Amino acid sequence: MVSLIPETTQKIFTAETLRSAAKQSEGCLIVPVRLRRAIKRYLREQEEPHMKRKVLRLSESFNAIKGVNLTLTESTSKELFEDPLKSVEQSKRWKIKSAYGDIGLKYRDDETIAYVASRMPAVYSACYRVLCEVRRRLPGFSPAKVLDFGAGTGSAFWALREVWPRSLEKVNLVEPSQSMQRAGQSLMQGLKDLPLIHSYNSIQALNKDISKSEREHDLVIASYVLGEVPSLQDRITIVRQLWDLTRDVLVLVEPGTPQGSSIISQMRSHILWMEKRKSRKYEARKSKDTNKETSKDLVTLRSGVHIVAPCPHEGRCPLENSGKYCHFVQRLQRTTSQRAYKRSKSEPLRGFEDEKFSFVAFRRGERPRERWPLDGMKFDTLKEQHAKRNPEDLEIDYEDLLRLQAEAEVEPCKKEDLVNYESDEVQDDTVDSDKDQEKGEEETIPADLGGGWGRIIFSPVRRGRQVAMDVCRSIKRDGSEGSFQHLVFTRSKNPTLHRLAKKSLWGDLWPF
Repeated sequence: MVSLIPETTQKIFTAETLRSAAKQSEGCLIVPVRLRRAIKRYLREQEEPHMKRKVLRLSESFNAIKGVNLTLTESTSKELFEDPLKSVEQSKRWKIKSAYGDIGLKYRDDETIAYVASRMPAVYSACYRVLCEVRRRLPGFSPAKVLDFGAGTGSAFWALREVWPRSLEKVNLVEPSQSMQRAGQSLMQGLKDLPLIHSYNSIQALNKDISKSEREHDLVIASYVLGEVPSLQDRITIVRQLWDLTRDVLVLVEPGTPQGSSIISQMRSHILWMEKRKSRKYEARKSKDTNKETSKDLVTLRSGVHIVAPCPHEGRCPLENSGKYCHFVQRLQRTTSQRAYKRSKSEPLRGFEDEKFSFVAFRRGERPRERWPLDGMKFDTLKEQHAKRNPEDLEIDYEDLLRLQAEAEVEPCKKEDLVNYESDEVQDDTVDSDKDQEKGEEETIPADLGGGWGRIIFSPVRRGRQVAMDVCRSIKRDGSEGSFQHLVFTRSKNPTLHRLAKKSLWGDLWPF
């Protein structure tokens, strides 16, 4: 079961703890040694010729999918993804008639091998980045039962094991491609302390095999899969079914393209609309009958939804019809297979790549009412800070200054060593037991789920002594409405927030 801690605890932030709470972006990610060795072993076993040509063909197939999604988005009305059951003809159609191989890309053996060699590390990095943020924003959330829809070769599963290595007890994988299933099982060979894993071809097969009382999962994740479903109504149906299978948290991840961001926005609007309609029905039922305490408690427990990340509110997306789209980026060091099989058009292939992605994480229940981080905090201007300085602190001790300068001249500048991939040199697939230990977390005050934390969209721009950034924020305390604002911070007006803005990156939070 999921362990929860009360989220209504009052958190008092200081200028020092604001930065640690706001940081959500990851540095350059290094793919775990276990995964790199598993990929290298799998490709060595396949011994497929013309790998570069297959990787290029797979990339062209992904580009073709973008064109199909663009056409699908332009022909979509708002009523379709908000209320797909509005008309009588649509209400008769509930079963899914298309699969994510019908859009033109089917993962046979050649496509699967090319996917493992070129795309799996990047998809893993995006899933890892998203799940790490879920863990930070929900410090008491430890999923035991997980559903991975569109599991593919297991990118999300590997990320789950890195983020929550000790809490996982049962994982259900839904993947219709038999080739992908075989590849995922081959990559997992040799792993220790695996949870109980079951694989299914579809959600219908999952529901037939599991009793109704055991269908709910603590965490449901669908990564890089909805864009490969050719029908918008089928996407909505899939997301509705995934939400019904969710006990606590649902995570959707798509490529960071205009089409992928549009899919995330559509599914976000639909789930929020669906839960608002459920709440209205509950209120209408409660006004008619106030004696059914049992049903009241049950509906209250199941109704309501709020967004864990990236949105700080449940209102309409401020980026709609703005020409911009919400996406983020995760840099990762390329693995051996990526450096060997990926091509660069003109320049030599870089040692890293930037994986752009869009995502949304839902949680059941209403958004908690939290104290906003800057409530009660007063920031001095630069002139006021100078006026408060103690004259004795401005005195210079020249003996200490000369001593520090002498030490700086004696000590040589230490250069950072380049990161060596152990999988490039060591052929032994065994993993040391000490590497399986969970990494310690720094003791910081996490950012709560109240509406006081905005989201930095795009990279902040630093011009001279000022920092400009675009922030998506909540403009109401209950998080029911949001806006997109352009903020500018200067050192003279607010040195504390200016210092925080200088250290902020794309995807971090911003306090209000």
